Amino acid sequence: MATLKEKRTCGQRCEDFGHFIWNSDNGTFMGRTPEKWVYISLYYVAFYVVMTALFSLAIWVLMYTLDPYAPDYQDRLQSPGVMVWPDTYGEEDVEISYNTSDKTSVTKMSNILHKFLKPYNDTTQHECNYHNCTKGKYFVQKTFSAPHHTKWSCPFTQSMLGPCSGLEDPTFGYNSTKPCVVIKMNRIINFLPSNHTDLPPYVNCTILEGHSNVENIEYFPDRGVMDLSYFPYYGKLAQPTYVNPLVAVRFNLVKDKNAKLECRVVSDKITYEHYHLPYEGKVIFYLKAVQ
Repeated sequence: MATLKEKRTCGQRCEDFGHFIWNSDNGTFMGRTPEKWVYISLYYVAFYVVMTALFSLAIWVLMYTLDPYAPDYQDRLQSPGVMVWPDTYGEEDVEISYNTSDKTSVTKMSNILHKFLKPYNDTTQHECNYHNCTKGKYFVQKTFSAPHHTKWSCPFTQSMLGPCSGLEDPTFGYNSTKPCVVIKMNRIINFLPSNHTDLPPYVNCTILEGHSNVENIEYFPDRGVMDLSYFPYYGKLAQPTYVNPLVAVRFNLVKDKNAKLECRVVSDKITYEHYHLPYEGKVIFYLKAVQ
C-alpha cells in the first residue's frame, strides 16, 4: 500500500522556491547557469531584431509601391454620379418644394445654396486658384509644379452662374416661380468625360411629368457646359483647392407649378441608364412652387 505524500509546510515551500531562484550548490539561477542565460538572451535579441527588420522591410515595400495621391484600387463608379442643390429629400426622392409667399421657406432654400456656393466665392477662387487655364482643353499635368508640391486647379467662380449665382438675386428665384437649381457632377480621379477634346460634357434637363407646367429652361454657364479644363481631377492631396465645375438651371414654372425633372450630364463616357444606380450620370427630382 502506497504511503501518503508528506504534507509540506509553508516555510518548506518558501525554502524550495528560494532554492529554485538561486542554487548555490551548482550555481544556477532559475534552473540555468549564467552562461545559458547569456545564450538564451542573445537568441531572443537576434530573433526580435530579425522580426523587426522583416516587418520594417514589408512596410517600406508597401509604402514605396503606393501612390500618395491616388488609391491603387478604386471601387468608385466608372461613370460619375450627379447631384442637385438645394438637396432637400423626401421619403425616397429629391423634392424641392417651397412657398413663394413664405419668407421662412424662401430663406431655407436660399441658405442651402449660399452655403453650398461659399467655396466658389470670386475672391476666394482668385486667391487660391489663380492659374491661367486654357479653356476647351484637358488640363493634363504630369508634374507637381504648383505650390507645396501640388497640382494646379482651374478657378470656378460663383459669378459664372450668372442670374443663378445668388449675387444679383440672393433668393435664387425662390421668391417667385423661376427657381434656380445647381447641378454638380461627382469627382472621379483621372476621369476624362469625352474621347474627343472638342466635346465637353453639358447638362440637359428634360421634363418627365407636368410638361405644361414648365415654360422655359435656362442654363448657366451658357448651354450648361462643363469646360474640359476642369478635367482630369487628380485627387484631394494633389489638388487641395480643386472645386467641381457647376451648372445652374433656371425653370419657369407655370399653371400648376410642379414638375418631375431629370437633369443628366451628356458625354460619350457618361452613362445614365443603369437601373440600380439612379444617380449615375443623372439626377431626378421634383420641383414644386406654392403661392
